[in-house]
Amino acid sequence: MPIVADHVDLLSVEWLRSHGVLLLVILVAAALVHWIARLAVRRVQRRFETAEGLTAELDLQRANTLTHALSYLTRVVIWTLAALLLLGQVGVNLGPLIAGAGIAGVALGFGAQSLVKDFLSGFFILLENQYGVGDVITVNTDEQLTGKVERIDLRVTQVRGYDGTLHFIPNGTISVVGNRTRGWARAIVDVGVGYGEDTDRVRAVLEELFEELRQDEDINGWFLDGPKVVGVENLGEYEVVVRTIADVRPSKRFDATRELRRRIKHRFDQRGIEIPFPYRVMIQKAPEQDAPPS
Repeated sequence: MPIVADHVDLLSVEWLRSHGVLLLVILVAAALVHWIARLAVRRVQRRFETAEGLTAELDLQRANTLTHALSYLTRVVIWTLAALLLLGQVGVNLGPLIAGAGIAGVALGFGAQSLVKDFLSGFFILLENQYGVGDVITVNTDEQLTGKVERIDLRVTQVRGYDGTLHFIPNGTISVVGNRTRGWARAIVDVGVGYGEDTDRVRAVLEELFEELRQDEDINGWFLDGPKVVGVENLGEYEVVVRTIADVRPSKRFDATRELRRRIKHRFDQRGIEIPFPYRVMIQKAPEQDAPPS
């Protein structure tokens, strides 16, 4: 089956008169639709950039990535359709082309399905704002990784671990992600005291300390709620564990946890409250003496 029909004379004046205007209309319509699509994409970009609760750096990076993907997709769709319409007007038989493109698309889909999955997952991660640059996240892939997000693309997310390792994670492999720095965080400090200590006295000492912390101008801005004593959490082999919690700003979670431990240790030392630790008692048996000769 020929691709171009034999009866079509592309250089004839009659053909140009009957089809030239239609070709021009297709090109103008494609350009107009492309212009409208660009305006729509820019409007979406402005909405992302003015979204509440996000940093300017995150807004810009997220908006640029999403709008770039949308712009590329709209350009491909619009001009592909325009090209097919133009080829149909010049007498090209689109049947073999469409069939070949379908076969090639199936083959490409099987070979690049993981790549397509990465791009789709990355697009929805950005669209739903699951996490952004600067967030501390825990990602479940083949293994669990925790670190700070340094960059997000449509295909991969770059996460810097606490040991300095930069992990490149394909977005399609992310099954579950936990964001540790979105909204608020919780500092949990478990304090062990000896079994000989009065837990009511321990609670009173902690509540007194926490009231002072809430009045401390240097750190009271860290806390959104608390700190407060939850109660006895566990009865261990050599200690009674008392749990304390505080809702803090995400960026101050680890600072608040360390400061609470330091202040609690200092206050317990002042009040004589024992923080027990495991110890080992070694009993050495004296060697047996030889019996005297009879």
